[in-house]
Amino acid sequence: MKQPETRRGRPSKEKNILSPELIVSKAKCMMAGTGKVPSMRAISKELNVDPMALYYYFNNKNILLEGVAKSLMSEIYVPSGKLDWKQELKELSKSYLAILQKYDGLLKTLLSMSSNSPADVFISRFNLIVNPLKLRSDQEKAFLDLLVDYLHGFSMALACDSTGELTIDHADNSLGFLFKGV
Repeated sequence: MKQPETRRGRPSKEKNILSPELIVSKAKCMMAGTGKVPSMRAISKELNVDPMALYYYFNNKNILLEGVAKSLMSEIYVPSGKLDWKQELKELSKSYLAILQKYDGLLKTLLSMSSNSPADVFISRFNLIVNPLKLRSDQEKAFLDLLVDYLHGFSMALACDSTGELTIDHADNSLGFLFKGV
């Protein structure tokens, strides 16, 4: 049986099968399945296109990773404004931990990126939640830094827990303790 040929260069407009959304979606699925950031070649193989076709939509892998990371971050909790700020912040924090747990390579990707746009998603939602507290800007930044550092450390602990006993719900008490200081 002959393999279907992939064509080099710009994707065909007639087929119109390839799009930035499809590429990002495939990369996210692959990341969830393997726990690793997929290569451009691996993504193109899964999509049955020439690797150069991906470069029509994304100039380089870093731009694709930014798109994937931003898409994943957009899945985190959106504050409703109906809950008390502590509960809203717990929901945001736990949904962020869930995304980091599901997509194992995401934390490393976020920390090594030169772009802040994926992190800006979390920051903007954090700001929506804490704005009513009327914190000074230095206090708000310190709170954000402390929270994010805690979440990243907890995410690493989850990833290293070979027993499976540590869960995202274990973060509740620590988050509650952290929030008491605000």
